[in-house]
Amino acid sequence: MDFFQVFILALIQGVTEFLPVSSSAHLILPSELLGWQDQGLAFDVAVHVGTLVAVVAYFRRDIRSLAAGWLASLSGGAASPESRLGWAVLLASIPTLLAGYFMSSLAEAWVRSALVIGLATVGFAILLQLADWKGAKSEPLTTMSWRAVGFIAIAQVFALIPGTSRSGVTITAGLAMGLTREAAARFSFLLSIPVILGAGAVKSVELMDTGSSADWFAAGWGALIAGISAFLCIRWFLAFVKHAGMLPFTLYRLALGGYLIWFALSAG
Repeated sequence: MDFFQVFILALIQGVTEFLPVSSSAHLILPSELLGWQDQGLAFDVAVHVGTLVAVVAYFRRDIRSLAAGWLASLSGGAASPESRLGWAVLLASIPTLLAGYFMSSLAEAWVRSALVIGLATVGFAILLQLADWKGAKSEPLTTMSWRAVGFIAIAQVFALIPGTSRSGVTITAGLAMGLTREAAARFSFLLSIPVILGAGAVKSVELMDTGSSADWFAAGWGALIAGISAFLCIRWFLAFVKHAGMLPFTLYRLALGGYLIWFALSAG
């Protein structure tokens, strides 16, 4: 890949990883519209590393306090909001990690279908907006119920369907369970850490098994660009969503999904 391709693909990954707009729906566009070849496993691993570093860097203080609270709970310490949230992040990640491990081949087959991605982009956009309209938007993270944690955990499994958007479906579930917009977004971003770590680990194993050589130029720049864009995106989104809500993202998803559906049907 030349630098322009590296820049565009890394930017798409970094921005769409955390916005509720579906990275799969965007990453299919360069290949379908511009004829770009698949970027390869090494690049996938690099941009995952970049986005992981970004979310860990942004939430470093939260992660430190959650880890301290969680470790204290293991040694018999009193329960605290930090330990409770730490357990919530871990437990809510398990269904998706297990489903991703056992269903990765099926998910990879779906990635190639513009029609599946388009339909999921539209369908889950509608659910996102309904949750934003109907949700109570009153519950902070500190009082989030275990019922809400379980619901979000199950919802996150649907992110294996390309076009769903992992952040989109977890924010939708959080809003549906009465969380504030900021609380739903923050929990979604914290949940991304084990999921991105797991996905990156799987792709790293695949890369080692294939024994293919890596394009270190593309990988290095890809990680850097994805990391910077992801960090800025998280910061912007948390400030924006408090007041603007989900409607701008819903309208964008409807337009993008509609285009992908039209593209798939006309090509077929």
